[in-house]
Amino acid sequence: MKIHDITVTISAATPIYKGDPGVEFTSFKAIANGSSANVSQIGFGVHTATHVDAPNHFIDGAKRVHQIDPYKLVGPCRVIEVPKDVVGIEPEHVGDLTGVERVLFKTQNSDFWATPEDGFRTDFSYLVPATARLLVEHGVVLVGIDYLSIEKSGSPGHPVHITLLENEIVILEGVDLRAVEPGNYEIICMPLKYDGATGDGSPARTFLREM
Repeated sequence: MKIHDITVTISAATPIYKGDPGVEFTSFKAIANGSSANVSQIGFGVHTATHVDAPNHFIDGAKRVHQIDPYKLVGPCRVIEVPKDVVGIEPEHVGDLTGVERVLFKTQNSDFWATPEDGFRTDFSYLVPATARLLVEHGVVLVGIDYLSIEKSGSPGHPVHITLLENEIVILEGVDLRAVEPGNYEIICMPLKYDGATGDGSPARTFLREM
């Protein structure tokens, strides 16, 4: 049974969404400096690399990341491949969603992870509002995409995020699907469980297991 790790590694080279905090690693304690153990300290925004958006990300007062229903994070998942020349993912690109509760979109974006030195890119593929509404209508509980936002960069009013999050659909952004073929899998998505600040999201180690 093959397991695909679709998590983007967090490092100093990881592309960061424009305007978000950068990544910083420090050695809080080091054996080399006389300490009894190595203890690292890390700092970065909660929407770094592979991460989930909680409803409170765009809807103030809504559920925070520690309140996400675990059922939504683990279970059958469909990877839908979108042609690489498609930028705005329309309903026609989704296909039959009968019985499908979790969806990941594989697009041209996955190739971007091969060149992190390019930094954050704004030419990524994204969902259009009509597709977000379609996913809501079909009862999808988790939707993911292979770049740092599921929505067009700079989209006024963030309608895709609002549509999904007001229905408490988990948004999973920044997955790496280069080695994953389209089809049906089991997803295992594990965001940090923390209660602090606005709880708007969390990095998430994420796997797909072949069924």
